[in-house]
Order: sequence, then structure tokens, then C-alpha cells
Amino acid sequence: MQLRHLELVDVRSYDRASLDLPVGATVLVGPNAQGKTNLLEAVQRVATGGSHRVAGDGPLVRVGEEVGLIRCELETDVGRRRRVEVEIGTGRRTRTRVDGQDVRRAAEAIGVLRAVLFAPEDLTIVRGDPGDRRRFLDELLSQRRPAFAAARADYDRALRQRNQLLKRSRHLSGSASEAAAVTIAAWTEQLVTLGSQLLAARIAAVRTLAGPVDRCYRDLADRPETVGVRYRSSAGQVVDELLEEADQGPVPAVAPLAQALAGAYQEVAGEERARGVTLVGPHRDEVELTIGALPAKGYASHGEAWSLALALKLATFDVLAEVGDRPVVLLDDVFAELDTTRRDRLAAACERFDQVLVTAAVEADVPLSGHRIDVRLVDGVTRLEPRTRELPS
Repeated sequence: MQLRHLELVDVRSYDRASLDLPVGATVLVGPNAQGKTNLLEAVQRVATGGSHRVAGDGPLVRVGEEVGLIRCELETDVGRRRRVEVEIGTGRRTRTRVDGQDVRRAAEAIGVLRAVLFAPEDLTIVRGDPGDRRRFLDELLSQRRPAFAAARADYDRALRQRNQLLKRSRHLSGSASEAAAVTIAAWTEQLVTLGSQLLAARIAAVRTLAGPVDRCYRDLADRPETVGVRYRSSAGQVVDELLEEADQGPVPAVAPLAQALAGAYQEVAGEERARGVTLVGPHRDEVELTIGALPAKGYASHGEAWSLALALKLATFDVLAEVGDRPVVLLDDVFAELDTTRRDRLAAACERFDQVLVTAAVEADVPLSGHRIDVRLVDGVTRLEPRTRELPS
């Protein structure tokens, strides 16, 4: 896939920017705080439906404005021209168009543009909370299978309803408590149905990721230790044993997972009513990362954590490319954090990507041939100045 043209209107530090992008590597060069990351963030917002830096769209709109626009024109691997436009606003609903047509749900636009972004914030995948690793996995799955994003949104809505009811039911008694129990049971069925689908998809993604992550890590870090990626369900030992016994094919059967989830909900029903919160399901699961025999979280050095986080993101390229278009790769200030050997290894890895957008404060840090664009902040507005010639590596 190639991102051929990008247009921003009132997005972050950009008032208006229009940029044609070639195949191969494009390096955005400029001092820190000039707006380089803002451009990659806009591409990521179109590709995944969210920013890697903030939770909502409000901060993406230029200060003083109410609406921002991100427009991407792309070409698929089979030569099809497509266009995605996202209108973001402060205090208003996002409007998304695909090929000139409004989409009913924003999730329907996820995956039209495919992108893999690595940024310094991605260290949280290794060092952060389980939610950071779940988010990484869900973003990958949403691009690989757009229906996953819709299923996850449905699950989140059902979870909110169930949690609200559990919280209220703690103060109910008699017939009111019995009625609440019936409604809670209905929401539990929804979570079992949706949760088992999410669980199967996540487990399949972890199994598919494991090999590429291990290879990418060893290529980047030049270390002999094996990297492990394993899914742990909050439903407990029943699901873990089920996965151990199951055929290690890519996609586990949904029905046994649903049965295991249903059993887990029965076991914790009393505790959930007492605490007023849902204690079992994909929203509480973990993705375990190991380097050698040790868990990466808490034991990995800074260099190891950086290499593992980068390997996880580079491996998603392979997972996405298995199904559909090859994604655009976005590298935000990555080379500056690497020593010379790892820079060269990352540059070698980039040679297999069709299109790479890289940000750098120091141009010499990036050993990639390709186009350069100077990025400067002038009177509070970011200006892009493409150079007229290609630089050798």
C-alpha cells in the first residue's frame, strides 16, 4: 500500500498542509517540537481510529479552531485508488468518509489505510500495564479484520451496562434485587458471546505474532535469547489448560472458550455483586512478554525493552501483510535512541517495506536513502519544505 497524498487542515500545529508522498523512505527532518510527530499522528488516526498520544480527538484540533480535517489518498497493492477523510472536532461527533461516502460507524473506516507506527510511547507495551498490551493487540486486530473493531465496541458497551447494573444492585433488595439479577444474567450472556470471539481473535494474533517477534528482536538486538509472547486469560486455569490442550493452529475454537468464560462468570458471581464490577473477560486479560526465562516487564534493560517494543511493532507488519495490503510504516524519532549497530539493522529491516515515513531531529541519525522534508515551526504554524533531490545513504 502507498499513501500517495496527505492533507491536513487545522490539525495540531498545521493550519493547512498538502503533501505528495513517494514510495520508499521519506524522512521528516527538523528540531524537536516543530510538528513532525503531529503528521504521523494524523496518519495513525486515519488508520486505527485513534491517536497514540491522547485518548480523544479534541487535542488533535488546532488551538482556536473547532474542526480539523485529515484527508488521505492511497493506492492499494492491486492498484486501486482510495480516499479517506476524517473530520475531527471539539465537542462534536467525528465525520468519516470513505471514497466520498459517509460511513455509518467510524470503525468501518479502520483498516482502509493500513499503518504500523512505532513511537517512544510504545515502550509502555513492554513496561506498562496489561491495558497497554491489550490495546496494542486490539489495534493490530482492528486493522487486520475491521469487524474486530465493531465487536470490541459492542463488548465495551455491554461491559459498561453490566458494570453500572452491578454497582447499583449492591444497594437493592427483595424483588428489585431479583430483577437486577435477571438483567445482569442477560448482559453476562452478551459478554460471553462477544468475549469469546474477542478471545479467539486475540489468541490467534498472539500465535501468529510469536515467531515474527522473536526473529525481529534477534535481528535488531543481535542477542541469542528467545522472546516469548503468550496470552493469559482472566478466566483462569480453565482457559489456560484449554489452550495448552488445543490444536496449536492459528485460530482456536470459539465454543469451548465461551463455555469456559460462562463457567468463570458463575464462579465469581458473588464477588462481582459484592464489589460492583465485572471481574472476568477480555478487558482483564494479559499478554505476557518474556526475554529468555525472565518476564520483560521489570527485568528488561532499557535497550532490551526498546528493541522488544520495536520488534513487536515491526512484526505487526508481517501479520497485517498476511491478510490484505502491506501497511505503511511510521517511525517516530526511533533512530536517535539506537546505537550505530541497531540503527544499521533497523535500516536493513526497512528495505523490505514499500513505504516508510520517519521523523528525526538529526538527519545523520537516519541511515536511509530517500526523500527529505524539512519541518519548521513558523509563527506557531508548521511548514513543510520538501527537498528537490534525493539524498544517498
